[in-house]
Amino acid sequence: MQSISDSLLLAWHLLVTLEPGFLSIVGRSLAVSACACALACCLGLVLGAWLGVARFTGRALVLTFLNTALAVPSVVVGLVVYLLLSRSGPLGFLGWLFSFKAMVLAQAILVLPLVTALTRQLVHDADQTHGEQLQSLGAGPTLRSLLLAWDERHALLVVVLTAFGRAISEVGAVMVVGGNMEGFTRVMTTAIALETSKGDLPLALALGCALLAVVLVLNALVALLQRLGYGTALRPGALA
Repeated sequence: MQSISDSLLLAWHLLVTLEPGFLSIVGRSLAVSACACALACCLGLVLGAWLGVARFTGRALVLTFLNTALAVPSVVVGLVVYLLLSRSGPLGFLGWLFSFKAMVLAQAILVLPLVTALTRQLVHDADQTHGEQLQSLGAGPTLRSLLLAWDERHALLVVVLTAFGRAISEVGAVMVVGGNMEGFTRVMTTAIALETSKGDLPLALALGCALLAVVLVLNALVALLQRLGYGTALRPGALA
């Protein structure tokens, strides 16, 4: 068992030398989360913008379900995706289980409610301010939602960054559907959990520092956007 000081020195060596195995894990983590975030945003931004202005029977029930989905644990999402992609599941014919695609799908499902909820609140608030004016010009709900979303496009960047941060920091879903296979489906969070359990603290510490650096950059970008007045979607009570 290595001492903490030795582990820190070896972790620093991994960070400085950029060892190929270390870079492979970091790169795969970024790729999985970026693809998942892009997939979730393609659907979540449109759905959230529409929900922000639409009025229909059962809307309150839909919003309740949406807010409930925000609290679903990542391991539960992973379990659902696992059942869908397993050999006996409805999507088993795809052969995606324990693959890059399975991890992307799991993370996309995990962050989709977050993107949808934040976008909905953002567009809803904008509709309260400008909705009547747009209606007077003949804009229907669909056009109104698109116009309001475009007008708030800078604030939506905060939503996208928040979604990416949520995706890259989760561990349960990708562990279940990815299998944490070295060289194929191992990402930073799953590798940290595995290496810590094995007692290989240098790699776990190096990956932890890399993950913290990514999260720090994301938070710095969010803070900058909020300072510029683009972060209204993330104010307290935005999900109410």
